[in-house]
Amino acid sequence: MTRSIERTAEAAPKGGVTRKGLGIGKVGVIGGAIIGVSAVAPAYTLTSGLGPVVAEVGLQVPAVLLIGFVPMLFVLFGYRELNAAMPDSGTSFTWATRAFGPWIGWMAGWGLVASTILVLSNLAAVAVDFLFILLAQVTGDDSLADLTGILWLNLLITGLFVAGAAWISYRGVDATKKVQIGLVVFQVGALVWYAIAAFVAVGQGNGFDPQPVTADWFNPLAASSLSAMSAGVSLAIFLFWGWDTVVTMNEEAKDPKRTPGRAAIVTIVVTMALYLLVTIATLAYAGVGETGLGAGNPENQESIFAVLAEPIMGPFAILISIAILLSSAASLQSTMISPSRTILAMGHYGAMPRTFSTVSSRFRSPSVATLASAITAMALYAVMKVLSENALWDTISALGMMVCFYYGITGLAAVWFFRRSWFRSVRSALTRLVLPLLGGVALLALFCKTAIDSIDPAYGSGSAIFATRWDADGMAQDGVGLVFVASIGILVLGVVLMLLQARRAPAFFRGEVLPVAVDDPDAPDTAVLDAQGAGTAAGDDEPMARV
Repeated sequence: MTRSIERTAEAAPKGGVTRKGLGIGKVGVIGGAIIGVSAVAPAYTLTSGLGPVVAEVGLQVPAVLLIGFVPMLFVLFGYRELNAAMPDSGTSFTWATRAFGPWIGWMAGWGLVASTILVLSNLAAVAVDFLFILLAQVTGDDSLADLTGILWLNLLITGLFVAGAAWISYRGVDATKKVQIGLVVFQVGALVWYAIAAFVAVGQGNGFDPQPVTADWFNPLAASSLSAMSAGVSLAIFLFWGWDTVVTMNEEAKDPKRTPGRAAIVTIVVTMALYLLVTIATLAYAGVGETGLGAGNPENQESIFAVLAEPIMGPFAILISIAILLSSAASLQSTMISPSRTILAMGHYGAMPRTFSTVSSRFRSPSVATLASAITAMALYAVMKVLSENALWDTISALGMMVCFYYGITGLAAVWFFRRSWFRSVRSALTRLVLPLLGGVALLALFCKTAIDSIDPAYGSGSAIFATRWDADGMAQDGVGLVFVASIGILVLGVVLMLLQARRAPAFFRGEVLPVAVDDPDAPDTAVLDAQGAGTAAGDDEPMARV
């Protein structure tokens, strides 16, 4: 182990962002977009998230998708500007620290890490579910699909998926790209096939509950209530989340200042088009009824494709099962990139123990941070699985809140960091003030609204802590909603860990390592990496010390 691991120098870098020993020039726009689409995992996110969104807003799902897309797109402009100024793998953590100081920066980093670790366990769980569904389809033995309900077996295979993803991620972005290309092409192709087959079935009069596509589907005012719309948008945020993984690879990009932003735009546009196509096809075929194959049936909502693929695609339904299995496994691996690189940056700058800044000298990737992400994800899933039979739904709802939290902070960080150049041009006014401000405020407002709503035990799956009364369906009638406990509890845990680290290593929290800064066109940050990622700019990190 000592031959293959390097660690950053013990003295904390000071004055600005610096390199961390990651590989250089390994990711281009197309490669980044492929990894981005893989991290979003369209097949996985749709089968896991479409049902809960339908439960909240019915036929207005396309409207919710568009509304959820807008603040994400607005914040993306802030990401692009911040990355061009400070291409650092810590992304939200580093940028919020430079804009608002170490305390808000630390919480932004924690929000990103918590969100990704939350979804890692979720991805592995969906992969396990569809592994057994696939086995049942191949063998013709439907009882095999029920094996996922055996707790010890579920946890064991979930752990194996997480371990495999961590191993590939540890081998660096080159290994990641090679794994992802075929997996992404397959899942996108399967989803397009599913959508076309659904439209053909509706056209032939074979839909379960065929619905004519109308303008109301795209009208958010047609939703039943503001709370329903807020919950739906929060879940829609989950559907789009993951594109920022490409930005955390900025230090490994061929052009750190430009490649990540371009790859992120390609990722989010392709994802939006695919989501609208599949969603409209599903609603047109199945409707939103609460019985049978209806998308509003509670029994269908944890995995909508597991129910609809066979009646829509016939014998080719197995392609969807394979696509979701591959999507979950591929996204599990690509998503591992994000928390590991953020934790690496936090360790590098002294915001977390410096052991997390350890990198592999062979693969030039985070080692300790990747291992920590995998172990924490598996532990969190085990706890949620024991607490709730509907752990998948509840973690998705909690994830949406966490994503709104750190995306919102990042959007406002862009606004404040670039305050001296707001009115330098029309482009600057839009991309550095108006758009990230609107996106950041909208996402933080959504976080607050959803947090309040999630106190109700009826929110999400109906699971609650401290419940004393349940209805005939097992839904808690009192207590505190599990979604609220999970999301707010994670933030409170972050505050506790932050205070402990501040006492243990106060330099970062005194602003000595990453001081608050402001973008000044006449005096750019000399510590920023150069455009080709060579790391030769003033303030570059000290040489790596071999363990």
